[in-house]
Amino acid sequence: MANVTFTSPAMSKDVTVYATAGDCRTLLKVAQRNRIPVHFECQNGECGSCAIRVEVLANREPMGVHLTEKEKKVLRLAGKISKEQIAAAETTDLPPPWRLACQFIVRNEDILVTF
Repeated sequence: MANVTFTSPAMSKDVTVYATAGDCRTLLKVAQRNRIPVHFECQNGECGSCAIRVEVLANREPMGVHLTEKEKKVLRLAGKISKEQIAAAETTDLPPPWRLACQFIVRNEDILVTF
């Protein structure tokens, strides 16, 4: 199980929910299931409206990350991640700070999601 804490100026307080690691549901689906108001439009990684900042809350290295090609393109064009961050994600599994909620799969690690 992973604790996912959502924080946003759009919410009166932070909300922590449990997500099953390896469930293969996106973070956007976890948010929707728990009535967290993460903004989205297309749900398929093309518009970038569901861009979120993800921070690992453990005192250890973040788990391996997979950026979809859509995420790389959309987040790069939006100026959320750099070429260097994409390269680091591909070569060292170092996750970039920004992701798309509709593409991000929760892993077995506690995270803070800012939107």
